[in-house]
Amino acid sequence: MEVRSIYKYARISPKKARDVAREIRGLPVSDAIDALNFTPKKAAFLIGKTLKSAVANAENNHDLAADSLHVKEANISDGPSFRRFKPRARGSASAIKKRTSHIYIILTDEGHEEAGAPSREKRIPEAPVAQAEEVEEEPAAEDEAPEAAESNEGSSDVTPVATDQTDEGSEDPAVEDSEQSPDEESEGEDAAESASDSEEDPEDEQKD
Repeated sequence: MEVRSIYKYARISPKKARDVAREIRGLPVSDAIDALNFTPKKAAFLIGKTLKSAVANAENNHDLAADSLHVKEANISDGPSFRRFKPRARGSASAIKKRTSHIYIILTDEGHEEAGAPSREKRIPEAPVAQAEEVEEEPAAEDEAPEAAESNEGSSDVTPVATDQTDEGSEDPAVEDSEQSPDEESEGEDAAESASDSEEDPEDEQKD
């Protein structure tokens, strides 16, 4: 069963009232009242009065429990506008429109699926879920990067070892010959001294 309540000629613009009415569509009556109580706007106060009037109609006229009701429709239509004028420069005047609205609230005790009213969960956008999946995939890619770096380091370590082995196998014989023991060096020095003494002796003999 559907129960309705109408608030006509509400002194508020339809645009401001629609922003609040959009938030309570498809909600249970208790949740809709709580949402309006915590919305600091004039439209929330006016729509709340209309909603409570509809709940009272359902309880008193149709013997329906308030817990079984939910908001099927919350529509705002344009009402008449009061025309006012404001004086401007050089004796001119600019028009001012004070708009009014008609608030329509329809409650029903049928299920959400049967009434076709969208639930609050269905209206939640799915974009944050996709963003969370992207964030989860990024650490996996970061984990793969260190593994690739480690594999590259392993391959770079193997190459110098091979070069060292080739260097050790191909030592120059000249380098080995240049490396002599201390005893051999001392013998070479003694031979050089004896040769120099033998060269000096003939010169002394010639002088004599």
